[in-house]
Amino acid sequence: MLRLITDFDGPIIDVSERYYRVYQFCLEKTQRPNQAVQELSKGEFWQLKRSRVPEKQIALNSGLDEVQAQEFAQLRRQTVHTQHYFDYDTLAPGAVEALLKIQEAGIDLAVMTMRRVKELDYAFKKHDLGRFFPENRCYCLTNDYIKTRDIDDKPLLMERAIKELPPCAETWMVGDTEADITAAKNHGVKVMAVECGIRDRSQLAVYNPDLIVKDLSAAVDLVLEQEASNSKHA
Repeated sequence: MLRLITDFDGPIIDVSERYYRVYQFCLEKTQRPNQAVQELSKGEFWQLKRSRVPEKQIALNSGLDEVQAQEFAQLRRQTVHTQHYFDYDTLAPGAVEALLKIQEAGIDLAVMTMRRVKELDYAFKKHDLGRFFPENRCYCLTNDYIKTRDIDDKPLLMERAIKELPPCAETWMVGDTEADITAAKNHGVKVMAVECGIRDRSQLAVYNPDLIVKDLSAAVDLVLEQEASNSKHA
């Protein structure tokens, strides 16, 4: 049996609009009355995020001063994962078709995400995604989990998944950040990084994933090709 473990935000959900709306809100809240600021376009902002430019620097690029930039970064952290803003998330193009394809092929499918249970449930209901992931194939954070850093927390989820999931011939992880790549590599899982999420190709390459592909559809096609090839040689 072949298994595909996919991250949620990035491969399946496009978070760019949520992140941009939070950026606009934080900029508006932090600027002083009559202060001239340079609001970045969504394209400019998202490019900076994908290049891992720190929040404070994004604030400075937008015309805020050092003290305001600190305030901006703090407000952003408090706001970006609040219920109201999750409403701006959309399905990544082709993601549902890719999930259907993998499900129809009988490949074991699991999701692994830094979302909390309530945040994942909300997205499942809104985008009708629960049909792809039974409860015993969902690896996320409890609602009261105290987050540290994704790059430390995600490998713990992978460790739990490997202990709990039934054995399989091969596992692939698909994700869009250094946390996904690290989680997979720490546990000997092959990993494909997708370019459709919150990191650009050069940032992903630093962490040496096995492959870098365009999106979840491309990742699924490669897994299916491999499965077909394995069946032929079985």
